[in-house]
Amino acid sequence: MLRHDLPGGASLRLFEESDADALFALTDRNREYLQEWLPWVPATRSAQSSLEFIRLTRRQVADNDGLALAIVRDGAVVGVAGYHRVDWANRSTTLGYWLAAAEQGRGTMTEAVRALVDHAFGPWALERVEILAAVDNARSRAVPERLGFQHEGLRRHAELVGDRFLDLAVYAMLAADWR
Repeated sequence: MLRHDLPGGASLRLFEESDADALFALTDRNREYLQEWLPWVPATRSAQSSLEFIRLTRRQVADNDGLALAIVRDGAVVGVAGYHRVDWANRSTTLGYWLAAAEQGRGTMTEAVRALVDHAFGPWALERVEILAAVDNARSRAVPERLGFQHEGLRRHAELVGDRFLDLAVYAMLAADWR
């Protein structure tokens, strides 16, 4: 999946190095919101850090070990969604995502995740897709719930974000259960 149009006018596409300034600006505009849930936000302090992220995502594609995609609307990057890594031996992956606060509530992320799950179970023939979301992050948890993922449990104090540990809800979808 190198490019995919989503319902509602957004699309998914590979990041280009030329996206670094826009990705940093988007992260910076949403910093207060994002740093509540995502541990990497404080380390993103320049377009150079966004460029390093983009280069990492391109290496993942080359190594067939994950895929991070830009969510784009009207030519502007508005979020990120993708596979953290792919465990080919066990045919499984985890998905991660974030969307600018101003873009939320349109169904964009649900459709982006749906497309990623379709790709995981279709062309990649994976067996399992997981999503981990902070227990108190209702918007993030709503995505797998809308898509019919099973809530499998809780990982207590699983992620250090700032100075606090977050409990993570574990959601999973199996290939046989995907509609």
